[in-house]
Amino acid sequence: MRPVIVMTQTSKFKQDDKHILHKPFIDVEPLSFDINLLDVDYDWLIFSSKNAVKYFQPFLSQVNVKNFAAIGAKTAEYCKSLGLDVLFYPSDYSQEGFLKYFQTEKNSKILIPSSAYARPLMQRSLYQQGYQVCKIDLYRPVPHTKNIADVKRMMRNNELDVITFASSSAVKYFFEQSETPRFNHYYVIGQQTLDTVKQYGYDATTSNIQTLDSLINKVEESWENDAI
Repeated sequence: MRPVIVMTQTSKFKQDDKHILHKPFIDVEPLSFDINLLDVDYDWLIFSSKNAVKYFQPFLSQVNVKNFAAIGAKTAEYCKSLGLDVLFYPSDYSQEGFLKYFQTEKNSKILIPSSAYARPLMQRSLYQQGYQVCKIDLYRPVPHTKNIADVKRMMRNNELDVITFASSSAVKYFFEQSETPRFNHYYVIGQQTLDTVKQYGYDATTSNIQTLDSLINKVEESWENDAI
C-alpha cells in the first residue's frame, strides 16, 4: 500500500502513480518597491524561484536586461515557458551551487527580485566578488493557516502518512501554528530545512538532491524498506 504524502511547497507537483495531497503551508503577499530601481541597464537578472518569476513578470517590460539566470531547472523551465532565454542555471539547485559556478565580468550590474525573507547569501557573495547588486523585495511569505489546520486535523485522524517540507519557512509556519500532533514521518529538501525541523525537536529524512522528484523518491525508498 502506497503512503499518503502531503506536499507543502507552493508549486504543484504530481506523479500519477503516487497518492499526493498538495497543501501549501506558505501563501504569498506581493510587496510594493521603488520602481526607479528598474531604470537601470542590468547585465544579469537572477530568478531564485518560480514565485520570483511570477511576481516580476508584470515588470519585465520596464527593465533592460542583457541576460537571465535561474537557480534550478524548474525555475529555468518556467522562465522559458514565458519566452525568457535563461543563459545560466546550475545543476546544484541552491544558492551555494549557483555561486560556485556563476561567473561574469567584474562590475556587472545584477538584479535579484526575490522574497523579502530570502537568505542574504546570494546578494552578499556577489557583492563581495565585485559585482553591482540590486535586490528587490518583491513579495513575502505568510502562513497558509487553513492548509496547516487541515493537515494537523488529518494527522490527528491518521489520514496521512508522510509530510514533506521544501523550505525552512514552511517548517516554521507549521510548527508555530497551533499544537502539533505526534508524528514522525517528515521528509525535507536541503540541510537548512532539516536543521530547522530539528530546532523544533523533530527529525526528518533528507532527499539525495534538492528536487521534488528526489524527495518523493526518498519517501518511496524509505517506505519500501520499512515494509520489508
